[in-house]
Amino acid sequence: MPHDPIIHQPLTTQEREQLATTRPEQAIPVFRELLAQATQRLADAFDAAVPVGALATARSRLIDELLIQAWRTVGPPDTQAALVAVGGYGREELMPASDIDLLMLVDPDALDATSEPLSAFLTFLWDIHLEVGHAVRTPADCEIQAREDVTVITNLIEARLITGRQALFDDMLAAIAPERIWPSPAFFDAKCHEQRMRWQKYGDTAYNLEPNIKENPGGLRDIQMIAWVTKRHFGTPDFEALVRHGFLTESEYFTLIDSQALLWRIRFALHRLAGRREDRLLFDYQRTLATEFGFSDTETDLAVEQFMQQYYRAVMELNRLNEMLLQLFREAIVLGDHIGPPQPINKRFQSRSGYLEVTHEAVFRRSPFALLELFHILQLHPELKGVRASTIRLVRENRHRIDDDFREDLRARSLFMEILRHPAGLTRVLMRMNRYGVLACYIPAFANIVGRMQYDLFHVYTVDEHTLRLIRNLRRFSVSDFDHEFPLCSAIARRIPKLELLYLGGLLHDIAKGRGGDHSQLGARDAWDFCQLHYLSEYDSRLVMWLVETHLLMSLTAQRKDIRDPDVIQAFAAQVGDANRLNYLYLLTVADSRATNPKRWTSWKDALLRELYLSTRNTLERGLDNPQAQDDLIEQKQTEAMRILARAGIEAEQCRDLWRKLSADFFAPASPEEIAWQSQQIFASERLGLPLVALRSLPSRGCSEIFIHAHDNKNLFVRTTALLDQLGLNIVDARITTTADGSAANSFQVLGADGQAIPEGSDTDELCLLLHRELEQLDNDQVEVARRLPRQHHHFPIETRISFNDDPKRQRTMMRLVTLDRPGLLAEVGSVFASCDIRLQSAKIATVGAEVDDVFFITTLDAGPIRCETALACLRQEIYQRLEKAPAGA
Repeated sequence: MPHDPIIHQPLTTQEREQLATTRPEQAIPVFRELLAQATQRLADAFDAAVPVGALATARSRLIDELLIQAWRTVGPPDTQAALVAVGGYGREELMPASDIDLLMLVDPDALDATSEPLSAFLTFLWDIHLEVGHAVRTPADCEIQAREDVTVITNLIEARLITGRQALFDDMLAAIAPERIWPSPAFFDAKCHEQRMRWQKYGDTAYNLEPNIKENPGGLRDIQMIAWVTKRHFGTPDFEALVRHGFLTESEYFTLIDSQALLWRIRFALHRLAGRREDRLLFDYQRTLATEFGFSDTETDLAVEQFMQQYYRAVMELNRLNEMLLQLFREAIVLGDHIGPPQPINKRFQSRSGYLEVTHEAVFRRSPFALLELFHILQLHPELKGVRASTIRLVRENRHRIDDDFREDLRARSLFMEILRHPAGLTRVLMRMNRYGVLACYIPAFANIVGRMQYDLFHVYTVDEHTLRLIRNLRRFSVSDFDHEFPLCSAIARRIPKLELLYLGGLLHDIAKGRGGDHSQLGARDAWDFCQLHYLSEYDSRLVMWLVETHLLMSLTAQRKDIRDPDVIQAFAAQVGDANRLNYLYLLTVADSRATNPKRWTSWKDALLRELYLSTRNTLERGLDNPQAQDDLIEQKQTEAMRILARAGIEAEQCRDLWRKLSADFFAPASPEEIAWQSQQIFASERLGLPLVALRSLPSRGCSEIFIHAHDNKNLFVRTTALLDQLGLNIVDARITTTADGSAANSFQVLGADGQAIPEGSDTDELCLLLHRELEQLDNDQVEVARRLPRQHHHFPIETRISFNDDPKRQRTMMRLVTLDRPGLLAEVGSVFASCDIRLQSAKIATVGAEVDDVFFITTLDAGPIRCETALACLRQEIYQRLEKAPAGA
C-alpha cells in the first residue's frame, strides 16, 4: 500500500482544525465542503491505482472524524450515550456510496434525556449529505434483538466504538458474547442456512448476465460469511488467522485476498459510476468498466467479455474457497472431536463423516488417474455428502498432473467415459469437476469457455455454466421422476442406444466459442479428436461430431422456415439422414434451448420443435425418395376439415364454395382442425358482418390464435400488429391470406408477455373488442406504439441486415430481417410493404434476446415473386430509413 498521507489521513491538519473550530451555526456548509473535497481525493487515489482496501479504510476514517466532530457539536453528552459503527462501516469497508450503519447505545436511565440531541444529530448528518442507517438501543435491547435474529448479531459482532461512553460499548459486547447468545456452532449453522437461502434467491449461480457482485454466489457476501464465522469462533476477522490455524494455505489466502480486491475495485467503480449505492453489474456499466479496467476489443473477444470473464473466474474461485472453508469450519466448530473413523472404499479413497477423502496425501502423486476416479466414486456412492476440504485442496494442488501423458493413460480415458455412462450423478459430478478446475485440465479447450460470457440478452449464462445446465436437462430426460416435464423427450431418451454420445455432444457443442470462426465447425473437429482419443468407434465419433456441427440446425429451421411446408421438411430430413440422428438432435436442441435462457423457453418453442420432429420422423419413415406432394397433402387436409365442419352443420358444398376463393397458401401451413375453425369464422362473418375478430387458445402449439376476417386494406396488417404490440402481446407467426372476392383472412399466433398463451376469459373479449374498433379505422395512416424499449436493449447496437431469397416453387420472395427489437417494429415494416405495393403472405417472428430475426414471405400485388433488383434495393433502403427514423426506445 502506498504511504500516501491522503489515504492514511483523509483530512489534512488544516481541515481537521477547521472542523474543530467551526461554530455550530456555520457547521453544515463546512462539513459538506470538507466531505466533498475528501471524497474527491479518494476518487483521485482510485484513479491512481491505490488499493481499494486502503480507500475503503480511509473513507471509514473520514466518516469517523466527521461523526466525532458532529457528535461533539450536536450530540448527547458522552456520559449518556455511545456512537458505534456496525456492519460494513464497523469493518471499515466503506465504498463511495455504502450505507453508514450506526448504533446509538444509550444508558437505560437516560433514554428521555438523549432523545432530542440524538434526533438533532441525525438531522445534522442528513443535512451534510451523509446517508446513514441507525438504531437506538440499550445494551439489554441489543441482547434481546440479537438473540432473536441472526442478522442483528452479525451486524453487532462487527461493532466498533467511534466515540462516547466506553462502558456502554463494553456492556453491549458482554451481552452478545458467545457464552451468552449464539455460540459458534449455532451461529455457523444459522449463517450457512442464510447463505443457502440467499443463493437460491439469486438462482444458485454466480454466472448471471447482470450479476450482483455482493449477493450472488461467490460474491462479497460469501467473503464476509467467512469473516463472520472466523470472528465469532476465533475472535478475529483477520484472514491471516485462517492461515495460522491451518484452514488456508498461503496460496489460497492470496487467492482470497486478490479476488476480494478485484470485487472491491469493481464495487468502488460501480458506486462512482452510478452515483449511488449499486452492486449490480448492469449492462449500463459493463462496457464503461471494461474500458476503465484496461480491456480493449480484439478480433475474437469484446473488451466487455474479457472484463466479465475476469470477474466470473474470480467468483468461481471464491465459490470454491467458500465451500472448502465452510466444510473445514463445520469439522472444527460443529463436529469438533466427533469426526468419525474412516470407512474404506478402495486403496485410494475412504469416507469420513459422510465425506470422501483420500487415504493418504500422496494418492494423486502416486496415482494421477485418481483425480478422475474421485468423481466416479461420488457417482458410485450417492450417500456421500461431498468431498472433504483437505482432499479438495489436494485436487487443486495436483491438477498440474493432468497433462498429455495423463490424457493418454487408458485408465483416465476409461474413467472419463465411465463417468459419462453412469446412470446417476452425472450433472453434480461435472459441475464439481468444473468448480475444482479438473474439467478444464482434462479437456484443455474447455478452459477457454470457463467464465466466458457472450455480450447479448439471449445467452444468460457463461458458456461453461450453460453447457453444464444443458447436460442437466439431458439427464432429466432419462430419469423417470421427470417424465411429466417433457413426455416426448423422455420417451425418445429411452430409445437412445448410447446416451453417453448425447452427453458428449452436449459437453462439446460450444467448446470452440471465443476462438474466432464458426464455433460449430471448429468444435466438430475438437469433438472428433476427443472421441478418437477415447476409442469410440468411427460411427459413434461421426455422430458426436455431427451433433456438434449441426447443433443449431433444428432450432434455426423451426424459427426461420415454414415447417408446414413439405419441401422444408423434406430438405431438413435429408440433412438429418436417419431417425437415430433425428432423435439425438431433437433432445440436444430442446436441452440447449432451455439452458440458453430458461425464461425465454416457452410452450410455443416446445410445440414448434415437437412439430418439426414429428413431421421429419414421418418423412424419414416414408422414405426420402418418396416425398409427399403438396396437392395431395392439401386434399387430405380438406377432406378431414369437411368431416369436422359437418359436425357443426356445414355442408361439403358450402366448404367447396368458400375454399375455391382461397389460395393454396391458406391450406398449406394449416392443420385440418385450423382450416375448419377458420372456415367456420368466415361463415360466421357472413351473418355478423365484417370485420370479424375471433380468438382461441391453441394448447397443441402453446399459444393463442387471433383470426381476423376483414375487407382487404393496405393498413390492415399495420394497425393489427401495432395494437397487439401496444398491448404487450408477442406475435410469433402470421398468415396473411387474400380471398378471391377481395377480403382478408389473417391469422396471428401470439403469446402473452409471460411467454404463454392468453388465458381465456373477459380479457380476451376486451381484446377482440379493441381489435374490432381498430379495424374500423383502417383509413387512418397514423400508427404509434407508446410501449418503451426495455432498459437492457439500449446497450446492444445491433446492425440492421436485410437479405432476399427467391422461392420459385411457391412463387414468392423470402425477406429476412435482422435488427434490434423495438416497439412497433412489425407495424413499421408493414407500413413499408404497404407503401411499396408489396403483398405480405406470411411471417415467421423470432426474437433472440435484443435481436429480432424475422422472415417475411412477400409477393407483388399480382402474387408473383419480386425479381426486379431495383425494386428489392428500393425496399431494402426504405426499411433501413424507416427503422433508423424511429429511434429505438423513444
